[in-house]
Order: sequence, then structure tokens, then C-alpha cells
Amino acid sequence: MTIDEAIGWADALRPNTFSREHKLRWLSELDGRVVRELIETHERGSGETQLEFVPYTAETAGDTVLLVPPPYDEMYLEWLRANLDRSYEEFDKFNNSIMLFNTLFSDYRNEYNRTHLPRRGFIRFW
Repeated sequence: MTIDEAIGWADALRPNTFSREHKLRWLSELDGRVVRELIETHERGSGETQLEFVPYTAETAGDTVLLVPPPYDEMYLEWLRANLDRSYEEFDKFNNSIMLFNTLFSDYRNEYNRTHLPRRGFIRFW
């Protein structure tokens, strides 16, 4: 899924007045979390290059592919919807959106853990 696809779907599902920059920041937060919690803590497969994540900005091309591949990329839509719901103080909708997001993120994390070995000696202190 690309940045423009995620934002377009989110806008269609939850019409809103938030700028593209707001949504880019939310997408950056999620992909930053994917990098910190999953990619950096696991070995890279053969042929995979080291990933250096650069947060998305207004200058980031709309056709930039987000980090999580199908079929798990629906999490981006739920993440954007949850942030929109929270921002509009629609807490019942937020609870539903964030619960679905957490399920989708957990499914992806489980798949990533099944298919990538943990890094040896990796200890992260938050």
C-alpha cells in the first residue's frame, strides 16, 4: 500500500478536515514503530538490505510504499481511522478502530516473528 492509497482510503472511510501532513505524521509514527519493535530486533534475511527509516514529510512522494506488506497493510487504514476518531473525540468509534488496529498489528507481528530470527545479543533499553 502506498501513502496516497492509505490516505485516500482513510479519507473515504472517515471524511475529515485534517491535512495530509497530519496523516503523514501518523503513518510515520506507525512505520517508526514497525522499525523499532520488529525490524531492528530481528535478523535481516538473505538479500534484504539494512533499512534506515526516514519519517514521511510533505516532500515524501505519494507513491512511496509503506513498510507493512499485504495482507497486513489494512492496519494503516485502522491506524488512520483511530487517530481521526480520537482527534474528533469520537471515543466509541476510536475504541473500535484501535481494537481492530491492535488485532491487525498483532497478526503482523506474529507473522514477522515466525519468519525472521531474533537478533543475537540484541537488548533494547527504552
